[in-house]
Amino acid sequence: MAQAIARISALGQSEHMFAALLVSLAVQAASATVPPSPSDPIEADWRTIPDDELLVMTLSGNRTVVIRLATPYAPEHVANVRRLALAHWWDGTSVYRVQDNWVTQWGDETEKKPLPMGIAARPAAEYDIAAGFRAAQRMTVSDAYSGVSGITADGWAVAGSKPGVGPVADASPGWLAHCYGTVGVARDASPDTGTGSELFMPIGGSARRLDRNYTIVGRVIEGASLLSGLPRSDAPMGMYATAAERLPITSVRLASDMPAAGRPRYQYRAADNPRFAALIATRENPKPPTIGLGGADVCDVPIATRRAP
Repeated sequence: MAQAIARISALGQSEHMFAALLVSLAVQAASATVPPSPSDPIEADWRTIPDDELLVMTLSGNRTVVIRLATPYAPEHVANVRRLALAHWWDGTSVYRVQDNWVTQWGDETEKKPLPMGIAARPAAEYDIAAGFRAAQRMTVSDAYSGVSGITADGWAVAGSKPGVGPVADASPGWLAHCYGTVGVARDASPDTGTGSELFMPIGGSARRLDRNYTIVGRVIEGASLLSGLPRSDAPMGMYATAAERLPITSVRLASDMPAAGRPRYQYRAADNPRFAALIATRENPKPPTIGLGGADVCDVPIATRRAP
C-alpha cells in the first residue's frame, strides 16, 4: 500500500485521481467486514463464571494460572478445594511433578503438610456425574474411552457409557473427560478418593485412561502453557528429584476471596445453541485440503472462555 501511494505522487493530475480511486477501493476491500461464520458465538452465548468458581494460582515470577472449578460435577471435592484455598494452604507449596505426555502435578511434595480443619479426608468417589450423562451437543462418533461423548450446556467435555443414540440426556453413567487442561485430584489406592490438596493437569492425550478413576474438579482457563511447558523429569513418575527443580507456588486464592477491584472476571461459551453445534461440525468435517474422518475426539472441541468485557 505504501508503494502504491508513493507511485501516485509521480503521476499527472488525471492519473493521480484515477490511481487514488484505485487505492481507496483497495483500502475499502481490505477493511471490509468478514461475514460471521455459523460457528461464531454471539454475545448471548457468553455466560459469567461465578467468583467462587475461579481459583487463581500465582507461581513464582508473578505468573498466573486461573482454574474454573467444576462445582456441579464434583461438589464434595470442590468444597474441599475451596476450604484449602480459603486457608491459604497451597501458599509455599510447589509444582513438583511433570511427566511427559501425562500430567503436571502440584501441592505438598512431602504429602506431610497438615490439612486445615473441615477438610473431608475421604470425599465421595465423584468419578461419575451423579445425574448421569448430560450433553447439549453430542459428538457424531465416540472414542475408545466411551460409548458416547459431547459438551454440556455449561461448557464441559463429558463422556458416557451408552452408544450415541437417543436423547442427549439420559440416566446412564456419565463423567468428565480428562482432556488437556482439566484439573484432577491425585490420590492413593482405593478406597482413597483424594482430598483435593494434590492436584494435576493432563498434558497429553494418554490421560483419557484416567476417566472414571480420578475426580475432575476444574479446568485451567488461563495459563495452561505455564504448566505444560515445564521441563520434564526423568525421575520415576516424573517427580522432580531436587528442590531446585520444583516451581514454587506463591499463593492460591478464590476470586471471591480477593478484593473486589482486583478480581479476575471470566465468561464461558455456552454450548446449548446451534452455533456450537456448527463448531463441532467444522471439527468433525473440516474443509479440504484437510482430510476429515467424519468425527473428532471430544477433547478436540475448543471450549472457549474469555475475560469479561
